[in-house]
Amino acid sequence: MDWAELTIAAGGQKARDSLARLAAPLAGPPHMAESAQQARLILRQTSAGILIVNGPLPDEFGADLAVEAAEKGGWAVVFLAQSGCWQAAANRLAPYGVLTLSKPLDPALFRQALCLALASRRRLAALEQENLRLQSKLDEIRLVNRAKSVLTQVLGLSEAQAHRAIEKQAMDLRLTRRAVAEDILKTYEL
Repeated sequence: MDWAELTIAAGGQKARDSLARLAAPLAGPPHMAESAQQARLILRQTSAGILIVNGPLPDEFGADLAVEAAEKGGWAVVFLAQSGCWQAAANRLAPYGVLTLSKPLDPALFRQALCLALASRRRLAALEQENLRLQSKLDEIRLVNRAKSVLTQVLGLSEAQAHRAIEKQAMDLRLTRRAVAEDILKTYEL
């Protein structure tokens, strides 16, 4: 992961600087946000990464921001809550995969949480890639099935004959089944 994708959302400059110093051995310069609104803008403008939310933020508690980032996909989120409300925050955020730590922070525990967030982020990225690959494969299957359906309707072929025709044309022309199916659909569909 490119550590430039680390984002820190904290209300005070001192808190942002302190968190950046704690993350420094593991990360490069982070994006800084002083409010949830600023953090959302950064999240929209950057690719997925790690978000650290130091709750409460000036414009909201920060839990909604953490949930949005976690649900958006690709963001690993660490939420920092006061010890008095840590358990309630952890109960609310755990179903979304948000790591919740109690303040005041133990620096070693914070770095461990960042390492866990990084591992989560890497795993999320791998799952996203696999999801895209499978989605592409499903799209290809749907396209080929549509082309087979057109061949059965227009040329009167059986489904097995239509399948064989697509496979044979793909091999003969050294094209993918997707490309052959697209050509068939362009030729026979209105």
